[in-house]
Amino acid sequence: MRAVVHDRYGPPEVLRVEDVPVPSPGANQVLVEVAATSVNLSDWEGLTGTPGYARIGGLRTPAHRVLGSDIAGRVAAVGSGVTRFRVGDEVYGDNLGLMGGFAEYAVAPEAALAHKPEELTFAEASTLPQAGSIALQGMARARRGQRVLINGAGGGAGSFAIQLATLAGAHVTGVDNAGKLDFMRALGADEVIDYRSEDFTRLGRYDLVLDLVAHRSVFPYWRALARGGRYLCVGGTVRTLLGVVTVGAALGLLTGRRLGVLLVRQGPKHFTPAAELCRAGDLRIHIDHAFPLDEVPQALAAVGEGRVRGKVVVTTP
Repeated sequence: MRAVVHDRYGPPEVLRVEDVPVPSPGANQVLVEVAATSVNLSDWEGLTGTPGYARIGGLRTPAHRVLGSDIAGRVAAVGSGVTRFRVGDEVYGDNLGLMGGFAEYAVAPEAALAHKPEELTFAEASTLPQAGSIALQGMARARRGQRVLINGAGGGAGSFAIQLATLAGAHVTGVDNAGKLDFMRALGADEVIDYRSEDFTRLGRYDLVLDLVAHRSVFPYWRALARGGRYLCVGGTVRTLLGVVTVGAALGLLTGRRLGVLLVRQGPKHFTPAAELCRAGDLRIHIDHAFPLDEVPQALAAVGEGRVRGKVVVTTP
């Protein structure tokens, strides 16, 4: 099969298309003929090896030669212990533990997959597992009348988070670059901020902040919170994460403005609610661009450089 591989950390140029053996599923695994894989920031981190935690399991060389976790496709084979799927079933899921989506076939644990809704295309379904889970869990505390801010709101998880906060009745502020301001407004954001020209931590106090691109010290984030407010970050630099779980936790105890890391739970029960919202028309999927397998480097570069509005996907004929 054709797969996009890399043997060292680096820029998109280290990727190449190569013919590799089709993997065989283990007892509780499923072999998926991949139709679409969405690109996440975690793929970019796995490519570049930064931040440092992206090298867990592969300090010097990548733990996974083939990246791509959010897959959608058809079941091609099942392991001896698989009971929920049969050959030919249409499935989707977050294969973060094994990766392998930027290829014609990928092996995934049965527990990571769900049946794809008929109403969604493979490309649409592939956008939901990781970004949908982050948005649902990040916005679980959003309530009517609250002031909610989403930093990195123009990307995949952010675009879902804007819509979820709006559905909850919150006043939503989206932060991203100038090229995404109109996009965030169209999703329902009440206010938008270009982070290159304004510092959101000096513009107001918020009841809930979901930070998808955390890279600063905890004190500006703490300053942006209202009394009783909550700051949650997903990923970010190692320095920021350490600051949030240490200094941020202490500040929360002293002041009531709580800072923490959102530990995103994985699995179908955490992303299928997003698919149900899509089926009901309450959540929209925006695919900025679909790339063929040969153009995975361009797809990853677009995400890593922050140029994507919503999601990008890689499709496999």
